Amino acid sequence: MTFKLLANTPMGLERVVADEIESLGYETTLENGRVFFEGGPEAIIRTNLMMRTADRIRIIIGDFEAKTFDELFEQTKALPWSDILGPGAEFPVTGRSHKSTLYSVPDVQRIVKKAVVEHLRDAFSIRGKLPESGPRYKIDISIHKDRALLTIDTSGPALHRRGYRTGQGEAPIKETLAASMLKLANYDGTKPLIDPFAGSGTIVIEAAMIALNIAPGSNRTFDSEKWDVIPPEEWRRVRMELEDAALYDRETEIYASDIDERMIRIARDNAMEVGLDDNIRFEVKDIHDLSTREGAVQMVTNPPYGERIGEAKAVEDMYRRVGALMKSNPALSVYLMTSNKEFEHIVGKKATKRRKLFNGYIETTFFQYWGKRAED
Repeated sequence: MTFKLLANTPMGLERVVADEIESLGYETTLENGRVFFEGGPEAIIRTNLMMRTADRIRIIIGDFEAKTFDELFEQTKALPWSDILGPGAEFPVTGRSHKSTLYSVPDVQRIVKKAVVEHLRDAFSIRGKLPESGPRYKIDISIHKDRALLTIDTSGPALHRRGYRTGQGEAPIKETLAASMLKLANYDGTKPLIDPFAGSGTIVIEAAMIALNIAPGSNRTFDSEKWDVIPPEEWRRVRMELEDAALYDRETEIYASDIDERMIRIARDNAMEVGLDDNIRFEVKDIHDLSTREGAVQMVTNPPYGERIGEAKAVEDMYRRVGALMKSNPALSVYLMTSNKEFEHIVGKKATKRRKLFNGYIETTFFQYWGKRAED
């Protein structure tokens, strides 16, 4: 069975997600916040277990125009739900509508639910209420300009939920965004990496998983693991293959520091949860006391943005220290995300590249400073 699939992506990271899907051998097409591809059950397994940057993997079951509730009902009911859902399937329905005739989201969800119920009753000759006591198939209806896209979520909890976060600070960066920053920095574990604003350790833990080739989904489960259309032995086979491919003995140079002792404790606990506490060197340290060794080093970091009253001066001083570190070591490459529009002015250096990213709902710029190479 071949599925039409889509990976949900954070805005601005569609190409990063597409590159990752293509590296797994699948062709892609892009749309805002979505990457489309096709594949069989193994594609669902591999993308869920191996994707570092996507939010979710969904099966597209229907894509049609609907301007009336009758059209929505009839076209939804006609879709091949029983090819994927069994008679006992649990199927909650989420939805959204934008610039469409059918603007009432609760009504849209209700109609979709009713249509799927009718389809399954007919397909499995069920009278009365469906039990919904079996595996979960989260259905989503998204209507944009009267185009209805119906999908089934294969992931369950979003893919950023790796399963290692035992604690966090006030505003932790999502694991998928941290991995995207590392991908944009072309981090592969061959160069020393530092994060002087480590917080709960997300960037350095994601870096260690990349360096050791550890599948990001290896520490969690997925809704589609319980589905009849994907044999459980396939999940076991791919999980074992990825476990065998992990490079647990590879030497890493990953340094995590933060001025807050409590955050370093949390970061270490999170790393311990995924068995990476020995691969990352944690230290309580102020950025002003930080120095880097000579040679090619990568700094990937998400420092404070200075948006609270009274923080701006201290944060600008931290940014200036980053500039001083680049000046003292021309081979230092810095990849830094901040909402501060004046960052380049504060550090006194134009970035090699800039990219707009969203950290949650905060619009930020990802500043990339490429360090001087040995042959330059």
